[in-house]
Amino acid sequence: MSCLMVERCGEILFENPDQNVKCVCMLGDVRLRGQTGVPAERRGSYPFIDFRLLNNTTHSGEIGTKKKVKRLLSFQRYFHASRLLRGIIPQAPLHLLDEDYLGQARHMLSKVGMWDFDIFLFDRLTNGNSLVTLLCHLFNTHGLIHHFKLDMVTLHRFLVMVQEDYHSQNPYHNAVHAADVTQAMNCYLKEPKLASFLTPLDIMLGLLAAAAHDVDHPGVNQPFLIKTNHHLANLYQNMSVLENHHWRSTIGMLRESRLLAHLPKEMTQDIEQQLGSLILATDINRQNEFLTRLKAHLHNEDLRLEDVHDRHFMLQIALKCADICNPCRIWEMSKQWSERVCEEFYRQGDLEQKFELEISPLCNQQKDSIPSIQIGFMTYIVEPLFREWARFTGNSTLSENMLSHLSHNKAQWKSLLPTQHRSSSGGRGSPDHAGQGTENEEQTVTKGNAP
Repeated sequence: MSCLMVERCGEILFENPDQNVKCVCMLGDVRLRGQTGVPAERRGSYPFIDFRLLNNTTHSGEIGTKKKVKRLLSFQRYFHASRLLRGIIPQAPLHLLDEDYLGQARHMLSKVGMWDFDIFLFDRLTNGNSLVTLLCHLFNTHGLIHHFKLDMVTLHRFLVMVQEDYHSQNPYHNAVHAADVTQAMNCYLKEPKLASFLTPLDIMLGLLAAAAHDVDHPGVNQPFLIKTNHHLANLYQNMSVLENHHWRSTIGMLRESRLLAHLPKEMTQDIEQQLGSLILATDINRQNEFLTRLKAHLHNEDLRLEDVHDRHFMLQIALKCADICNPCRIWEMSKQWSERVCEEFYRQGDLEQKFELEISPLCNQQKDSIPSIQIGFMTYIVEPLFREWARFTGNSTLSENMLSHLSHNKAQWKSLLPTQHRSSSGGRGSPDHAGQGTENEEQTVTKGNAP
């Protein structure tokens, strides 16, 4: 089989010198060179972490130096990459709702603005293409395709790239989570206090950021990448490592797909910067920063949504809410998300234990119970943010509905604590640790351990 060598401009330049990290993220197992000739990362730079090398190098500090981890793509991922590199468009339905879409999925899209939208069912009805289907529909209904003169084929190709760069093996940080966050973001963009001020650009930024905010997530958190000396932790100097990677991956996909290539250069640069600002805002370590600022604005009553900066700030808050809104969903869906995120935590803890690393907070399957984790998360992270969001919306119907679900779900988890304790001898929690987990949750999540 002949091999096609491809070199492309891979350097992403910004006005701020601190942001000029020579990193691109593009589809396909190829090396990309920037203007300086320095090899840059391809998109999807760590779909899998080769833990076979970890045990031999953890203590010597040589991870990523003397030994290079060989990253192999699955056949499906390689096949898709090679087709894109040869300019072949994936053979998938491009129409929003044609005969290939089941009537049930079509009916669900008509109710996409409802808070009880079941993203799990929608993902099954779309054969695992919930993110692509949802974004195509929302771009159409919001008039973004017409307003920005987007090519439908190119848009579809870009969305397929985004969806496929999520790791389906992750219990939580996968494309279904991205679709869920996007659906929630769409609901927030329709809030009366916000909707009347939003421009088409604001709406497109909000939806794109929601869709791509966790792209190429490895299923482990930032502290794990730091203590294993992962190359991304070094690249971003241990600051918002995952969020920076999600952002740069998104830019790589936008540029590779040429979705916005027809727009003025100044506009595309602004879009890239604003996408970065939105995605970086999802870093849980910045929770208090944004919450304090929001409280101050609401106390001083000085939010002026006619101003682009204030409007962008509220888009950041909306995305933060969408990212952690699972406890505000109906119990059946909220419980599924809680179990998924804790399973991802436990998998990380099992890896850390296997390779003799310190087990991260909330990741110890034998000590950290799902109810205690969720109660702490709701108490210290979710409730404070959603109370202020409700203040901003003027206690809208949606806000009251979310707070009602939040209260009910918290009570449900509390009711499960005694059961968890009785089975603790063979289960995932213990009476003492469950209480301690709740008390220490606020400190824990500020270190990067939160859903």
